[in-house]
Amino acid sequence: MQRCRYLPVALAGLCLAPQAQATNVFRFEGYGPVSRAMGGTAAAHDVGNAALMANPATLGLSAEGGRFELGLDLVVTDIEADNLATGERARSSRKDLASAYYAPQLSYVHRAGALTWGAGVFAGAGLGTEYGSRSFLSRTPDGSATGLENASRLLVLEVPAGVSYAVSDRLEVGASVEAVWAGINLELLLGADQAGALIGQNRARGSLVPVLGGIPGLQGAHFSLSDSDDVRSGVDAWGWGGRLGATFRASERTRIGAYYTLKTRLEDLKGRARLTAVSSVAGQIPLTGNIRIIDFQLPDALTIGVAHQATERLLLAADLSRVRWKEAMKDIKVRYESDGGGDLDIRLPQDYRDINVLNLGAAYRIGRWTLRAGASFAGQAIPDDRLFAVVPATPTKHASVGFSYDLGKSGSVNVAYSHAFRETMTNRQLPNTSAPIRVEHAQDNLVVNYSYRF
Repeated sequence: MQRCRYLPVALAGLCLAPQAQATNVFRFEGYGPVSRAMGGTAAAHDVGNAALMANPATLGLSAEGGRFELGLDLVVTDIEADNLATGERARSSRKDLASAYYAPQLSYVHRAGALTWGAGVFAGAGLGTEYGSRSFLSRTPDGSATGLENASRLLVLEVPAGVSYAVSDRLEVGASVEAVWAGINLELLLGADQAGALIGQNRARGSLVPVLGGIPGLQGAHFSLSDSDDVRSGVDAWGWGGRLGATFRASERTRIGAYYTLKTRLEDLKGRARLTAVSSVAGQIPLTGNIRIIDFQLPDALTIGVAHQATERLLLAADLSRVRWKEAMKDIKVRYESDGGGDLDIRLPQDYRDINVLNLGAAYRIGRWTLRAGASFAGQAIPDDRLFAVVPATPTKHASVGFSYDLGKSGSVNVAYSHAFRETMTNRQLPNTSAPIRVEHAQDNLVVNYSYRF
């Protein structure tokens, strides 16, 4: 089992810090530099090998022969949480490339006539916050400093294999299946008022509930399910997912595409954890044990799109997606079993909404250069009263630019930059916050890859 937990590290190319921050809730707003630069559009035009992560039918739009791609995502975040009662601010930011989150991309696609196939490794989703141990988030409701961390890290690694087939000169169909690995680190302090609200709403059960309630001067409980290593996670699991897609050439200049992303089928994320009861009388009482995050999944989604070759040089594209977060993220369900006996089941309410996402993009060819730009607009999946400071997956609007430069007949360098505009949300309600909070989240994303055809 331990070797299986290290396998994602090898697949990720031994990256030192692959805790990538996503921008459409947990997912990136587009995969690969072509799609990312064009606002995340990918349903009806060639986006390179990243088609494995979008519409697999567009694999068939590649040139004859093989195409190898190696790339990297760099994400710079700017996240702030304000205590509206005291005016204090907690910061979680990585504002330069030296401290950026990053994630790898590695893929190969081969086309031979009507059949195209390929496989790759991509970071599919993630988030990350690092508030430290000295902010107001690390204090109990009575104002006592605990010195306990508040942080999060989610990485979803996807290993897709896909195929497309040209049914005719106008219709292309495709499918992909993927192994999915998810890992989570979490450091979270819940105040006694939050714990009480969870119990009152019948969201906290188990034999440890009366034990914790019987501790004199109980001020809170802290969960620590983390691995200090940059690439390993406190809890993790494997599962699978996939996509089905098609494209149809409606005219010489216009292509329509659609693809369906399946909801993931991940096993429960399992690992070791420490539950620390914080008492004003007895101090901190740590309990070690096993923990599971139950039925954590990424949602299914349907995307339709169109790409239109407006002129010989100018390509325009638009995609519309419906992402079903409501079913996938109703609650975060946690089960903890202490080594000394006793258990605790907690359901942290999330109540995400289904969202629509509109992606728009354009590409203009000039000699060896292709210049790209785009924008993405999404609904807000997270209700204000369900916001956690350590899970600020809130940006909904993005702008992007990028380019490709052909190095010759075989190679090209592809670059995209996207900016997630600052989003602000406020939560004043238990149980997901004790103090009334306002969270602001903005970020910048740079993706670069090298593509080689042979």
